Amino acid sequence: MTRIALINPNWHFEGSIYFGCRSPHLPLEFGIAQHYLRRAGHPTLLLDAHLFGLPLTDIEAELRAFRPEMIVVSSAPTYLFWRCAPPELRVPQELTFALRDLAPTLVAVGPHGSTTPRAALKKLAVDLIVMGECEEALVRLASGERDFAGLCYADGGQIHVNGGPQAVAFADQPALDWPREMLQRHHHHHHRFEAEPLGPGAEVEASRGCPYNCTFCAKENFRNAYRKRPPRLVLEEIDNLRRHGVEYTYFVDEIFLPNAELLQDLAGRGLKFGVQTRIDLWKPEMLELLGRAGCVSIEAGVESLSPEGRAALAKNCRMTTDQLADRLIFARKHVPFVQANLIEMPQDDDPAVQRWRKKMQDNGVWANDPVPLYPYPGSPDYRKLWGEPDDFAWERAHAHYLSMFSQFSDVQEERPAPLSKLEAQVV
Repeated sequence: MTRIALINPNWHFEGSIYFGCRSPHLPLEFGIAQHYLRRAGHPTLLLDAHLFGLPLTDIEAELRAFRPEMIVVSSAPTYLFWRCAPPELRVPQELTFALRDLAPTLVAVGPHGSTTPRAALKKLAVDLIVMGECEEALVRLASGERDFAGLCYADGGQIHVNGGPQAVAFADQPALDWPREMLQRHHHHHHRFEAEPLGPGAEVEASRGCPYNCTFCAKENFRNAYRKRPPRLVLEEIDNLRRHGVEYTYFVDEIFLPNAELLQDLAGRGLKFGVQTRIDLWKPEMLELLGRAGCVSIEAGVESLSPEGRAALAKNCRMTTDQLADRLIFARKHVPFVQANLIEMPQDDDPAVQRWRKKMQDNGVWANDPVPLYPYPGSPDYRKLWGEPDDFAWERAHAHYLSMFSQFSDVQEERPAPLSKLEAQVV
């Protein structure tokens, strides 16, 4: 029996290029891990410092009272943003440095350690890095195992990388039942714009991974292979959320694929929800069902408006730009908010992009001003530029990004800071 503390840091993003939403989201990776750890008999404390706004002093006080033998810290705000996490490790560094003496073993999980384990181990000054999906690995660590694939650790001045990132089965993941006090604080409704929230929001996974391999997506070292849960487990989890007054959920699935069985069962539950998907995968009748099921928000990855641009991104899209536009406009007739995500691509003519955006907006579909592409370590785009990620991959990608662009996304800082300014310098 090992006493385990799972901590989601109290995130802040000053000077960051971070593309993701900055509001608190449920720490799904830790909710799942806590379920399995407790089932294996390990006393577990889950501290969501972001959701509860906990300063370091409060986190330290909670840990002193709990007396953990192992502390686990995440390097990304939530599973939802492992693919586009803040490149800098500033916030988890603040936490791991402060907690170093509060437990014999300090562990980090997340995309940084999954892609660049040696660098993450050094920067965070932890004992162990879990590479890949962490739920099963944390149970094995709690049980005393240390010699299995998916770990990085230092021993005698040498850093050992044991195998590569690991994946879990996921399909048998049980229905989570979050504490009421967490859900009541979850006021944020991720990517919802059609109405003001009346009750708490939440996040749910119906599937994990994606069958596509777009060049910009950093999913290969975690959440890669496509797996889906049986609808009955997803619905049981949603029923647990509804019992606590949750009004809206966002499916964090990399790609929410058409699933008639799940959507038909959702239709009778009175739940509103949002998804991220590819519009070219949805036939009109399935979009109608999606709307009837309660979907009020679609975030659709279009990325480029030219066949050449989509080919460069390896989108494997069989629709023309006009067909994509028609399908988005059709979706908007059944779902109150539809967004087409665009990436800044040299193959796309800017006046044509702005005309297309106006056409979409005239038909009630939001299309963002194209966002500069960040070559995340672990993505095919990074490998095309520099090969496999090494210990300086995040610094290299960050410097490249800052040198290439003078204007940034409207969700970013006006001028993001260099990585060296955001992270503690670890010798």
